[in-house]
Amino acid sequence: MAGSENRSMAERMAALPPGLRDRLLAGLNDLEREAVADAWRTWERPAQQEPDLPWRTWLVMAGRGFGKTRMGAEWVRRQAAANPTARIALVAATLAEARAVMVEGESGLLAVCPPDERPLWEPSLGRLRWPGGARAFVYSAAEPDSLRGPQHHFAWCDEIAKWPWGLEAWDNLMLGLRCGALPRAVATTTPRPVVLIRKLASQPGVERTRGRTVDNAANLAGAFIADVRGRHGGTRLGRQELDGELIDDVEGSLWPRDLIERCRSPSRPPGQDERSRFRRVVIGVDPPISADGTCGIVVCALGRDDIAYVLADASVAGTSPEGWARAVESTASAWGADRVVAEGNQGGLMVESVLRGADITLPLRIAYAGPGKSARAEPVAALFEAKRARFAGGFPELEDELAGLIAGGGYEGPGRSPDRADAMVWAMTELMLGKRRAEPRIRQL
Repeated sequence: MAGSENRSMAERMAALPPGLRDRLLAGLNDLEREAVADAWRTWERPAQQEPDLPWRTWLVMAGRGFGKTRMGAEWVRRQAAANPTARIALVAATLAEARAVMVEGESGLLAVCPPDERPLWEPSLGRLRWPGGARAFVYSAAEPDSLRGPQHHFAWCDEIAKWPWGLEAWDNLMLGLRCGALPRAVATTTPRPVVLIRKLASQPGVERTRGRTVDNAANLAGAFIADVRGRHGGTRLGRQELDGELIDDVEGSLWPRDLIERCRSPSRPPGQDERSRFRRVVIGVDPPISADGTCGIVVCALGRDDIAYVLADASVAGTSPEGWARAVESTASAWGADRVVAEGNQGGLMVESVLRGADITLPLRIAYAGPGKSARAEPVAALFEAKRARFAGGFPELEDELAGLIAGGGYEGPGRSPDRADAMVWAMTELMLGKRRAEPRIRQL
C-alpha cells in the first residue's frame, strides 16, 4: 500500500466513532495493521488533538509518558506538510536535548515522518529540510540571544519548565514568531511552578491541555505504571510528574519559587574561561548513600561584587564511587575550583579516600553536619533573601529540591534526599559563612 493510500485509509478511520474504529482495527490483518500503525490520526486520543483555531499558543502540561513529545512532533509534521515555505523553531533546554528528543528521539520528528515525508537532518547546521521545502532549526533556551534575530512561522518548545532562561528565551522567540498569517507556538512540558509556566497558565488566549500519565496506559508498560504509582502516588511529586498538576509552593519553604526567581541573575551564566570574575570557586559534594542514589555536585563562586553565585549543577546519579569521584574531579577542573567541600557523615574516611583516588589535588575538606538539613540550610536561604546570593541561570532539579526544604525541619521535594540542595548548602557555607559559624564543623585535610 502506498504512503498516500496509508494516510487516506488512516484519515477515514480517524473520522469514525471510537468504538467502530477499534473494531475495524481489530479486524485488520497484519499487513493492513502495519499500513496504519504510524498514522497518528488513527491513534491519537481526544485529549491529544489540536484545539480549534485561532490560537497563538498551545500549552500542553501533562505527566510523564502522556505522549507530549509525539503531540509536538506530529503538530510540526502537519505544519511542514501544509506550508512548504515554513520556517519552524525547535527549542529545548539545550541543543543536545533538542537533537536527542525532538529530532532523533523515539517520538521525534525523524521517527514520526513516513519515508516519503521524512526530512533531511543536517546535524552540523542544526537544520531539518522536508522534501516539500519546509525547514526547521534547533535552538537552545540556554542561549536566548540565538532566538533574537531569526523569524519563524511556527515553533515547538519542549519541556519549557526546564529552560535555564525561560522568560528571556520565550520572549525572544515570540518576538520572532511573526511570519505568515497565523504564526503559532506549541509548548509541551511537565509542569513546574516556574515563572514562565505560571505566566502561560494564566495568560488569556493561551489554549491549555492537561493530562496524566495513566491516560496513556495502553502504550506504557504495566510494570512502569505500577512502580510509579507505588512510589509517587498521592505525593506532591506524583501530582506534578504523573498527574500534570501545577503545584504551588510548599508551605514554609525556605526557597519559595518567587524567591528563586528574584535571585536569578539577569546576566549569562559565567563562562569557564572567566575565572578572573570570581574571588573563589568552590565545589559542594553530597555523596550518595546507596548505589542508585544521586551524588550532589554543585559549583558556587564568590564574585568580585561580594555576591555568591550558583554556577552549575553537575550532579550524577546511579554511578559507582569511582564514577561520582571522577565527576567531581572533572567539574573542579572545568571550573577552575580552588576547593572541594564534601559531606562526610556517611563515612568521612571513605569519602576522602574515594576523592583522593580520583586525583583531587586541590584542597579538600570533609564537613560533618549537625542534625537537621533545614537548620543548616536556613542561614544559606537568608543569603538569598538578603540578595547576597544568586542563581546564574536555571537549575530545575536543584531548585525543586530547594523549594522542598521547609523551615524548622522537613523535606517535601523530589527524591528521597535533597542531595543537590545539600551540596549547594555546603559550597555556600564555605564561601559565605564558613568562618562565622561553629556548625557545620569542617575538618581541613
